[in-house]
Amino acid sequence: MSKRWSIVPALDVLDLDVMERVVSALADHPFVHGYKLGFSVGLTHGLPKAVELIRKHSDKPVIYDHQKAATDIPATGKLFASVMANAGIDEVILFPQAGPVTLRAWIEALHERDRKVIVGGAMTHPGYLDAEGGFLLDAAPERMYSIAREAGVRAFVMPLTKPDIAQAAAAAAGVTQDMEVYSPGYGRQGGDPARFPFFQHHHVIVGRALLGADDPAAWVSQQQALLESIV
Repeated sequence: MSKRWSIVPALDVLDLDVMERVVSALADHPFVHGYKLGFSVGLTHGLPKAVELIRKHSDKPVIYDHQKAATDIPATGKLFASVMANAGIDEVILFPQAGPVTLRAWIEALHERDRKVIVGGAMTHPGYLDAEGGFLLDAAPERMYSIAREAGVRAFVMPLTKPDIAQAAAAAAGVTQDMEVYSPGYGRQGGDPARFPFFQHHHVIVGRALLGADDPAAWVSQQQALLESIV
């Protein structure tokens, strides 16, 4: 199976004009999978307005990363799923730090509203897992991925900056090569995609490096050449 790459711009901005500049420049670029929105746009302008702006230029998936979702009680999953569906969000990233009961409930609620669910376990920065001096048990990513997979999830967040942790957790959780992986940590965080040969369908999430590019389309084309050269 040949490796398939794509870019997901992380639109973590406050100014909708900045966001529209990037989306309009990349609207027809075949290497762009979709556009990721976070709390900065969502809380400043509202998700419906942000999605409407993206839809002026592109019909590619709009992904919402609540930074971090699924950290509440199980019952709020249905409310969150309704907000996502009503805003026109296509894909939703969860980081289930509130435990397995909440994770299962939120996945079910989002699936009921026909939203694609992407589940994360490890994050890119130091000091996240216990072995790094963080709060979460080292086995947490494996458990998060495993429970999500059992609940029907086929897309996962794996940090480019921690390939060994990602690979070990994915293998232990039964995440197979044909499932989708979304990876932050590219660009300014220094993650190396070449250290991820074990996933075949790989979306690379990139924010600051792309947002700061003078020509976003040319920048993506350059990254496409680099990524597709990885064997």
